[in-house]
Amino acid sequence: MNFKNVFRWHLPFLLLLGLFSLRAAAADTLLILGDSLSAGYRLPVAQAWPTLLANAWQKHPGSPRVINASISGDTAAQGLARLPELLKQHQPRWVVIELGANDGLRGFPAQDIQRDLSQIITLVQQTGAQPLLMQIHIPPNYGRRYTEAFSAIYPALAKQFNIPLLPFFMEQVVIKPEWMQDDGLHPNQDAQPFIATWMAKRLEPLVKHESN
Repeated sequence: MNFKNVFRWHLPFLLLLGLFSLRAAAADTLLILGDSLSAGYRLPVAQAWPTLLANAWQKHPGSPRVINASISGDTAAQGLARLPELLKQHQPRWVVIELGANDGLRGFPAQDIQRDLSQIITLVQQTGAQPLLMQIHIPPNYGRRYTEAFSAIYPALAKQFNIPLLPFFMEQVVIKPEWMQDDGLHPNQDAQPFIATWMAKRLEPLVKHESN
């Protein structure tokens, strides 16, 4: 038997098998599509909770790679506009959708916010990724009717698309004035480690998987 010929015939198969093995060993990606609450408003990127989460997960082989695509000031419509390129570039397996706060603070119609978030979820699902929608609440001074209509958007979408609904981490932060910036809206540097740990506990059961 000519082993050189056998090796030559099987070389393409071996290379392909190697590529699949590398893909299986590589960490999947968790994309965070958010606004200033996840972008680390007025903070260095290294101190924002997504970076702290990424650093913690790096210590555990097989944990997802975290890409923080959050931009301060983004509305749901702006996140939607950026999403196709982000999905193409990063090919995430999961997408945390933390958007809508700026829409609510500007008094945008609830039905418009729900429409934009619905389109975001649909785009994510069309790529085969798993959307992870975060509940958002706005301050009560916008009036009971509007705040209730706004808050109801998120469980309605989670039910419609049968996707997980993550709790709003700010509910745990605003009760501690020492964790808030002077604008009363954004978490400060001291709050970021807490948010990272809090989010990790809620995300880890959703992103555990067997390599495939």
